Amino acid sequence: MGKVLITDAVHSSIIGTIEKLGFEVTYIPKLEYAELDDMIADYEGIIINSKIIMDQRMIDKAGNLHFIGRLGSGLDIIDLEYAKKKGIAVLSAPEGNSNAVGEHALGMLLSLANHLNRADREVRQFKWNREKNRGFELEGKKIGIIGYGHTGPAFAEKLQGFRAQIYVYDKYRKHIADKKRSIMETSLTQIQRECDIISIHLPLTPETKNLVNQEFFEKCLKRPVVINTSRGKILKIEDLLQALKTGRISGACLDVFENEKPQTFTEQEKHVYEELYASDKVLLTPHIAGWTKESKKKIASTLIAKIKKHLESVA
Repeated sequence: MGKVLITDAVHSSIIGTIEKLGFEVTYIPKLEYAELDDMIADYEGIIINSKIIMDQRMIDKAGNLHFIGRLGSGLDIIDLEYAKKKGIAVLSAPEGNSNAVGEHALGMLLSLANHLNRADREVRQFKWNREKNRGFELEGKKIGIIGYGHTGPAFAEKLQGFRAQIYVYDKYRKHIADKKRSIMETSLTQIQRECDIISIHLPLTPETKNLVNQEFFEKCLKRPVVINTSRGKILKIEDLLQALKTGRISGACLDVFENEKPQTFTEQEKHVYEELYASDKVLLTPHIAGWTKESKKKIASTLIAKIKKHLESVA
């Protein structure tokens, strides 16, 4: 009987289903990367989330590994080329949480647009500032979506009822315009020049790392709100802060950050993030876009289906 290791919390359905496929399952949801060294060689499959990095060193230790299952979408934690070289299948489930990410991005945007968090705090402090908290509507706005794989279309779908104009750019996907839904395929440059809101929906790759930087912001002509629910290292926080100071952008909704472990901040990082946290022009959440009760189950069912298909293909 083969063995599968699950290193993060999963929906209970995934454990039972993998056992029915003939595997012995080891479930250690609090397993740390350093603990994996002495046990990875025993397993034919491993299911991970974001804390376990399947780099070349770890893949070399996994001599019996046939597949890596990723709970969610981000594959930057896996050395894809080396896994392929070793004949290890990499299976992910971006379809499982795309709806949740789309809803989260919309929720952050509406909250920032209407100053909901600030207004809530002020009312609790017996402050009644109506004019100060006058917001803006999405109707008629030009909203740019950069990246149109899974979460980009989910966000676009959520925007349909707001009568906004949706501009989409994806370097690797074409023919994605939809006149009936006011979705227009365009260039990155046009999004930067014309859009009031820009939302990032990209994987982290060498090509996209630090893509949203000072140069990117300098090309934004409409003082847009910038949304990032994809990967933190795509957007340089220091450059975003400077763009806010100069008025190049008017606000930001950030669910992901360059460093998501505050306990590891350097003194420079601490200074940068303190400045970010102090700004009322930004809305921040701790990488929870896509982190819903429903998505946990959807991710499990999506990944199970892909594992089944993989096993059938190699049987």
